[in-house]
Amino acid sequence: MSQSVLEQLLEMGFDKSRAELAVKKSDGLPDAMDWLEKTQDTPLEELLEEEENGTNIAKVGDGTVAMSLVCNECGKKFRTQGEAEFHANKSGHTDFAESTEEIAPLTEEEKKKRLEELRERIKAKRAGQSAVEKEEQKRNEQIRQKATRESHELKEELQRKEQIKEAAKKRQEKIDDMEAKKRIKAKIEADKEERRRKAEEAKAAREGRSIPAPAAPVPAATPSRPAASHNETRLRLQTSNGNVMKTFPADTTLFEVAQLLESENGVIVTKFVQNFPRKIFEGNLDLGKTLKEAGLVPSAALIVQ
Repeated sequence: MSQSVLEQLLEMGFDKSRAELAVKKSDGLPDAMDWLEKTQDTPLEELLEEEENGTNIAKVGDGTVAMSLVCNECGKKFRTQGEAEFHANKSGHTDFAESTEEIAPLTEEEKKKRLEELRERIKAKRAGQSAVEKEEQKRNEQIRQKATRESHELKEELQRKEQIKEAAKKRQEKIDDMEAKKRIKAKIEADKEERRRKAEEAKAAREGRSIPAPAAPVPAATPSRPAASHNETRLRLQTSNGNVMKTFPADTTLFEVAQLLESENGVIVTKFVQNFPRKIFEGNLDLGKTLKEAGLVPSAALIVQ
């Protein structure tokens, strides 16, 4: 019988050492499960120590057969010594005695009902533990997702800053290249003028004419107002927070416009849309263009998305 009870307890998932102790301290499967439930929070070492020391129980005299055990401090009766020891452990009572009073045994129906109740309690407890584990897993997953999201946002921010830096570098290189070309062109024009002047002097000397005075330098043409207006552009930016009116230098890149909106208005920009003429600016190639290169001077209206 004991071996059968032990096997059933092991099949239910109980620890072998506790199950063996439960079989020793109980009478049948219901008593064993009841004892296991009552002692589930008691360390195994403590249970083994109690088993070794035993409980102080007074014997009945005159050869009378003891039918039960009684706690002299509270009067509670127990069928087995295991139940008495469990009561002693929980209550702190130490005065027990054997009793000739027989406690009526459980009927088969009562045993089945009690066994079913014990199984339901164990099932409920395990379900509760499973729910706690699932909640813990959910919290851990939320923490992991938050860390991943923050890492992704930081990576995107670094990429945006790098793109803006690269666009500014390209713009400066373009300006430096244009300045160098202007200087070379001016040098070529000066050389041509010098050669022309020397040729005129040589011709005048051959013909016996006086050397003509050098022509006064021609002042640089003053740029017309329409051309000057192309040095800057006025943008109307339609964002989710409302319209933003800004004036930018024409060589400002769309990356820099996006960065300004993010820092001043808290708007994350993925692309700009122009309705007329219909244009969409997105990606590194488009956002790296200056406002002039994108055809957005002297003014334009853009939808920010």
